[in-house]
Amino acid sequence: QVQLVESGGGLVQAGGSLKLSCSTSGSISSIRQMAWYRQNPGEQRELVASITSGGRTSYADSVLGRFTISRDNAKNTVYLQMNNLKPEDTAVYYCKVINIWFNDYWGQGTQVSVSS
Repeated sequence: QVQLVESGGGLVQAGGSLKLSCSTSGSISSIRQMAWYRQNPGEQRELVASITSGGRTSYADSVLGRFTISRDNAKNTVYLQMNNLKPEDTAVYYCKVINIWFNDYWGQGTQVSVSS
């Protein structure tokens, strides 16, 4: 059974930093892409950042220049370094993994709260 476990969320003041981690376990096959999404109640889940197996990254315009996604292929772990956090970054952050068969897996989410 595949499991994704996020960690690193919390409460921080505006301008602060947090680093999220997402570790995978189980038989996931080779990973094609890893990504971070976020969601607030009543809103659609939005893509924050993604990274391919080759290291190509993509970011939402709202976080470009502030967030950095990275991955450790040997550990099947993805990270999200979040700097200069803003109150509008407050959300539950979810990790998503897509394997080479285009199966996707989600973590349980970790809360990030940014106070003004």
